[in-house]
Amino acid sequence: MTRNDCAGNLARLRSWLDEQGLDGLIVPRTDAHQSEVTAPHDNCLEYISGFTGSAGMALVLRERALIFVDGRYQVQVRQEVDLAQFAVHHLHDDPLDLWLRGNAGSGWRIGIDAMRVAGGIYDALALGCAAGGGELIAITDDPFDAVWTDRPEKPVGRIRAMPVSVAGETSASKRARISEKLRTAGADMLVETLPDNIAWLLNVRGSDVAMNPVPHSFLMLDPDGRVEWFVDRRKLGNDLADFELADVELAEPEHFLDRVAQASTSRTVQIDPDFTPFAVRNGIDVSGGRLAARTSPITLAKAAKNAAELAGYRACHVEDGIALTNFLAWLDSEWRVRRARNLPLTELEAEEMLIAFRTERPGFLEPSFRAISATGANAAMCHYNARPETNTAIGAESPYLIDSGGQYANGTTDATRTVMFGTANAEMRDAYTAVLKGFLSLSMARFPTGTQGHQLDAFARRALWDIGLDYDHGTGHSVGHNLLIHEYPHRFGKKPNLHGLEPGNVMTIEPGYYEAGGYGIRIENQVEVVAHGPGFCRFSSLTLAPIDLEMARLEELSPDEITFLDAYHAEVCAVLMDHVQPETRPYLLAHTRPVAERVV
Repeated sequence: MTRNDCAGNLARLRSWLDEQGLDGLIVPRTDAHQSEVTAPHDNCLEYISGFTGSAGMALVLRERALIFVDGRYQVQVRQEVDLAQFAVHHLHDDPLDLWLRGNAGSGWRIGIDAMRVAGGIYDALALGCAAGGGELIAITDDPFDAVWTDRPEKPVGRIRAMPVSVAGETSASKRARISEKLRTAGADMLVETLPDNIAWLLNVRGSDVAMNPVPHSFLMLDPDGRVEWFVDRRKLGNDLADFELADVELAEPEHFLDRVAQASTSRTVQIDPDFTPFAVRNGIDVSGGRLAARTSPITLAKAAKNAAELAGYRACHVEDGIALTNFLAWLDSEWRVRRARNLPLTELEAEEMLIAFRTERPGFLEPSFRAISATGANAAMCHYNARPETNTAIGAESPYLIDSGGQYANGTTDATRTVMFGTANAEMRDAYTAVLKGFLSLSMARFPTGTQGHQLDAFARRALWDIGLDYDHGTGHSVGHNLLIHEYPHRFGKKPNLHGLEPGNVMTIEPGYYEAGGYGIRIENQVEVVAHGPGFCRFSSLTLAPIDLEMARLEELSPDEITFLDAYHAEVCAVLMDHVQPETRPYLLAHTRPVAERVV
C-alpha cells in the first residue's frame, strides 16, 4: 500500500463521511473478534493509513486525521504512515477518548462500526465525545463495504478437528464444565465471540488467517450445554465424522446478531466486556436482556492447561529447540563465511532459513507469527518485519535479534535470541547485561500461587532501571495450545492484570531494550508455571536453546544467576545434543559451557 494509495483511500472515506452527515469516523485495527492479526478483508486501518502493526486506531476527520499506536510501534508508524496526513499519538499514554474530551467540537457526530469495537472501549469513546459536546454514532453497516471497491472477500479457511488425545478432554466435557460455571453464576446464556475460545471449546482449529489457527465464528452456550455455532459451513467441508459436533447446532454468521437479540429477551446473558462487540451488547440491551459482564469462563478454563496439553508443549519445544539451535549454529557459521567473501547475509535470508529448519521437525505446521528478524535500527522497532524495501544485511556493528515461533500439532512456541558478530560497545554491553539479569531474575522468581502478572513485572525491569533504562512493552504473555501466540488473560506488564498465576499456565518472559535508530535487544523463553512447595509456584522453562553471552558482562552476574544459567544450559545441551545436526554440536557445546569457563 503506497502513500498515494492511502491518500486516495482517505479521500474516498471523507466523501463517504459527507454523504453520511458525519464529522469523522473512528477506524479500529481490529475485526469483529478483536483479533490481533486480521484477515486482509479486515485490514481497514492499513487501507487508509499504510500502518501494518497489530495495535492501533485512527480518527479520520474531514480536514485532518490522527493515528494512535502503542509503544511497540512508535518508530514503525512514522516510517509507514504519511505524517502530512496523520498526526501520531500514543494509544495508551495519550488515548483517543482523552483527545476527544479536549478537542471534540460541539455537535460533532463521530461514527464507529459497532461490530469492530468492544463495549468497554465504545463507552470510553462515547464519554470522550460527549465531554467535548459531540456524539458517538454506532454504525450498523460496515463503512468500508461502501468505500473499499476491491476489498478482499471474508476468509473461508478449512477447519480441522483437534484430536482428543492432543486436546486432553472431549468437547462435551468442556461444554459441561463451562455450563456449570454459567449455572453457578446465575447466567442463562453465554455469548462468545473470541475465535480461540470457540476453537478450544469445540476441539477444532482453523485457517482463516495464516499462523493463527482459529476459525472466525461466533457461539452461544446455555447452562444445559446446548450450543449454537455461527460459522460459515463451507469451512467444515462435507465430512463431519472427525468433529465432535453431534449435539451442536450450526448456523450462518449472518444470523448471529438477530439470534442473540431473539434469545436474550428476559434472560441473563454473560459477555466478556473487554472483547464482545458493542453491537452484541446493544442487541442484548435493546431486546430486554440482562447483562452479566465478566471475563469469559472459557478464557479462564483454557488458561489452565491440562496434562495432555502440557505434554504437547514440552514435546514440541524439544523439536523447536532442535530447529532453533541448528539455525543459530548455521547463522554463526554462514555469517562468517559470507563476511570473508564480502557477501551479505540479510534479515529475510535468515528468516527463511529458520522456517526451513522448523519445517524439518515432526509436527511442525507453520510459524506461530511472522518472525522479527532484525538488525541495527530495524531491531529497535519491537514488532518489525523485514520486507524487500527494508531488508538489511546483518553486520558486525550492532546486534541481530530473532524473535520467532512455531505452530505444532501439539503446541505453540515463541522464543527470542540476540547475537552479536562484532564487538559490542560499552552501551550495548550494559544494556544486554541488564536485559539478561532481568530475564534471569523473573525466570528464577518463586511466588505465591495466585500472584498477578503486574506484581512480578519489576523483577524483569529492575536491572534496566538501575542504569536508567526501560522498555515500552509488556514483559510476557500467555501462549495458546496450537492456538494464538498472544493468549488472554495473563500478562506480565506495568498495567494491572488481575488474573492470578497458577500451575498449568504457560507464559513468556521477554525483557528487552531498544535504542531508537540504533539497535534492539531481547531475550525470551516460554515457561510453564509449576507448583513449588505448599502455596507457591515457580517457572520451568519450555524453550530449549542457548542464550548468547558474548555481549554480557558475566562478572556482574550473581552466584545465584550463574547457577541458574549454568543449569539451564546444561539441560539444553543434554536434551538437544543427540538430535541436532552434527555440524551444530560444536556450537551447542561452546554456547552451553559453564560461565566459569567463559570468564577470563
